[in-house]
Amino acid sequence: MPSKLNLYTIRPHRAFADALANGLIRRFGGDPMRLARGTVLVPNNRAKRSIQDAFVRASKGGLLLPRLVATGDPELDEAVFDTDVVPEPIPPAVDPLQRRMILARLIQEAGQGADAAEAVRLAGDLATTLDQLLVEEVPPRALKELELGPELSAHWERSLSLFEVLLERWPRELEKLGRIDLAERRRMLLDRVAARWRERPPAGGFVCAAGINTSAPAIARLLRVIAGMPEGMVVLPGLSTTISEAEWSLLGPHAPDPVSGVRRRSIETHPQFQLKLLLDRMGVHRDEFDLWRAGSEHDAPPARSKAIASAMAPPELTHGWTSLPAAERRLDGVRVLEVATPAEEAQAIALALREVLETPGRTAALVTPDRALGRRVAAHCARWNLAIDDSAGQPLSLLLPGTLLSALAEAAAQGFAPLPLLTLLKHPLVGQPDRLDWLEGVRGLDRALRGPRPAAGLDGIERHLAEQTGRDAPLRRRAQLWWQTVQAPLRALEATFGRGAQPLGGMVAALREAAQALGGDAVWSRAEGRAAADLLDKLEREADHGPALAEPDAIAPMLRTLMEELAVRPPQGGHPRLAILGLIEARLQTADLMILGGLNEGMWPGLPAPDPWLAPRVRAELGLPGLERRIGLSAHDLARALGAPQVLLTRARRDASAPTIASRFWLRLEALAGGLVRARELEQWLRAVDAPGRFAPSERPAPKPAVDRRPKAISVTEVDRLKADPYAFYARRMLRLMPLDPVDADFSAAWRGTAVHAVLQRWFEEDQCRPERLLPRADAMFEDERTHPVIRALWKPRLREAIKWIAGELASSAGSGRAVIAVERRGVIAFDGVELSGTFDRLDRLEGGGLAIVDYKTGKPPSLAAVREGFSLQLGLLGLIAERGGFDDVTGRARAFEYWSLSRNRFGGFGYVESPCDPKRRDHLPADDFIDKAVEQFESAARMWLTGNEPFTAKLHPDYAPYAEYDQLMRRDEWYGRD
Repeated sequence: MPSKLNLYTIRPHRAFADALANGLIRRFGGDPMRLARGTVLVPNNRAKRSIQDAFVRASKGGLLLPRLVATGDPELDEAVFDTDVVPEPIPPAVDPLQRRMILARLIQEAGQGADAAEAVRLAGDLATTLDQLLVEEVPPRALKELELGPELSAHWERSLSLFEVLLERWPRELEKLGRIDLAERRRMLLDRVAARWRERPPAGGFVCAAGINTSAPAIARLLRVIAGMPEGMVVLPGLSTTISEAEWSLLGPHAPDPVSGVRRRSIETHPQFQLKLLLDRMGVHRDEFDLWRAGSEHDAPPARSKAIASAMAPPELTHGWTSLPAAERRLDGVRVLEVATPAEEAQAIALALREVLETPGRTAALVTPDRALGRRVAAHCARWNLAIDDSAGQPLSLLLPGTLLSALAEAAAQGFAPLPLLTLLKHPLVGQPDRLDWLEGVRGLDRALRGPRPAAGLDGIERHLAEQTGRDAPLRRRAQLWWQTVQAPLRALEATFGRGAQPLGGMVAALREAAQALGGDAVWSRAEGRAAADLLDKLEREADHGPALAEPDAIAPMLRTLMEELAVRPPQGGHPRLAILGLIEARLQTADLMILGGLNEGMWPGLPAPDPWLAPRVRAELGLPGLERRIGLSAHDLARALGAPQVLLTRARRDASAPTIASRFWLRLEALAGGLVRARELEQWLRAVDAPGRFAPSERPAPKPAVDRRPKAISVTEVDRLKADPYAFYARRMLRLMPLDPVDADFSAAWRGTAVHAVLQRWFEEDQCRPERLLPRADAMFEDERTHPVIRALWKPRLREAIKWIAGELASSAGSGRAVIAVERRGVIAFDGVELSGTFDRLDRLEGGGLAIVDYKTGKPPSLAAVREGFSLQLGLLGLIAERGGFDDVTGRARAFEYWSLSRNRFGGFGYVESPCDPKRRDHLPADDFIDKAVEQFESAARMWLTGNEPFTAKLHPDYAPYAEYDQLMRRDEWYGRD
């Protein structure tokens, strides 16, 4: 071996891939075949593509490229050795999903009380911990040999029992399979290559390890061998050779103090920590590194490297920033943009990308760990027909095949409740190729299922649609005809999920068959469809190795967990000069403009993910990377991206839920430079691109249709709406815009009232108001499977008490000569050119021969103040209809107007009677005057809006118009409260 190692670094202000390609061509390009015989080791496949593109740019024509090999290549030895070398085969690696399922089963069998979904999640974390042990070459048995202080030893003894899975059972499972862990296989491959090249370096060709900054021991050993080869070289990205030796030694890693045994804390959040650890494991010092002299036209000014090094100094050394020379603080070419919301941030980034295209040949890339920001920027760019895909990919759980599988699992697990069922049926992949006809059928089913949830299961929906009474009868009839033709695939799925705990493989197969039946081949097309098909295939094959499903509803969160971890990257394509990159994909990348987006604390850098298996102290004792090391990697990624000629840093002052804090990197750069240049021109474009020009808010609507087109029929319950909010009456009756109940609606007071009225109506019609029959009637309603769970769980006790109160009150009043003569009867009269209709809840005959009109309320009755203002006079109008013979054979003058409320009374029980004509109430309205007042108010309203030409003004009396169904239609927020 030569005495001097071949070690180089490319400084941050240089475009790494282009500088590397130019340097290798300069050194070996004189003989094209010599360059072609070389091997370049790179960290990943994305780096291979970047360096290949850099060679193409540098070649200016034809060129035979060196062999580009990723260190993670599953057949690394075959990729770098000559074809005449046949190394001894290494055992194959266990499939990642197979390992995940086996570990989940072992966790479940260890008695941790986890269901299948939780076991799969914990298995993922356990697999990550195992990989870290293998990469750092820490034998798992070291877990048993730890000597912790008394404050942790007892807790660790309890936690160690969890690792019996790792220490004992997992190796036996691997032995049965005849496989090894993937991390172990990669280590063996790296060591094999290092041993081979140590003994016999490649003849006739160079070996260059470029851009590798992983500090794994096996990587360090291989790089040391390459650096010592005559034709070998190691080129690291962004190794700082300018920071002081004091700062360099401060980073760590530190050996324990020989006296106290205490280990000084390493600064793992520093961007150079990972490189220093790599150098320590290689057994080299940074002074042995030479600067890579080649550059490119994509480089930033050299002063940028000094400023980056200064900005990333440890906190202990930042006090000297104010005394630094200007050259070490200058950040020319770096601008910042701070906006209010993530939506504005995405819009501004899209504008910056679009501006780049105005200059021929200029390139730009957005680098961000925020995948939501990347998706938003891509959507904004689509307005200019710019196709930019996020090269970091998207989780399968967010793509159409993944959402379809989740919707299927959720719908089956929830017994095909309306909301998940409609979510499934409206999925974009379902109902092809006759999509429009399918959606028409789904919309009909949607309208038929509005309101409280029907009984569980597909049979419950079938019975709900078969009950074709009331105003929804036509809707249910049409929906039933369509439903009978499409439910067969769901019946097959229900047959599997409805049998309780089932083998995982059978349930996965049922989901696959249902997805095929509903969506056809379109489900499995494109990259995301193939990824979904591959996941289901592997999951079905590995199901026997996996955990037991105690309940079918565990498969939905299990699938979601697996799909969230499966990134689907777009195929090659998209715009040639624009890119959206994740942090890993951006390494070794360059562009004329690098936009670093999402620079908020918690995003860049991200919050350290907690390790559920190893406490931070335990990780430190084992020599594993600390949880904060990812912050250092994020800092290094930022430092590399800052080396572009032009850089734009962006952040939003708040996210979807709360204000944000600027990234520590943002604050450091601001503090170092004394303030960065603001992208003022971009801010102006952002304000202008969607500016409406002239803002003309809507005036209060007051439509004034012709008198002959106005309604001439009204019910007593609509009179208040007509007077308080004439526009709402106009929208409902003339525009025929009826508000829809929500799907799976809460059992509101109106629905409770309907249920109680139905019980009381049957009690009168079938039981003749016998007190002993009322409570059994109510109990029968509670036991009906169609009764909403809220009624059973929360309202049953109070409604039983209130209903018993009704029975007692009626029994008491019967003794005084009062009798119920009719319930739920509709009446109609003609009055002043208008047809007035109404339905009473109950009509009693008083002892003196008069009538009592009773209205049941599940809540509070109307206030006396509302009555005096001319509202809540429905009972008086019902009395008018009764007096004029509108209720068939019922005649007489109404003498009593009562609200029977089922809510809590002042004595703590349930049920009380209240009347606006009660003489015990101060300022009461005499019964003889009640109908007259109602007639007066009705006549005035009818003559103004029904037979007159008064405009239907919105929110005329807002205090008595509390409902907001038509507020959006009337654009209320634009004019309400305006002078």
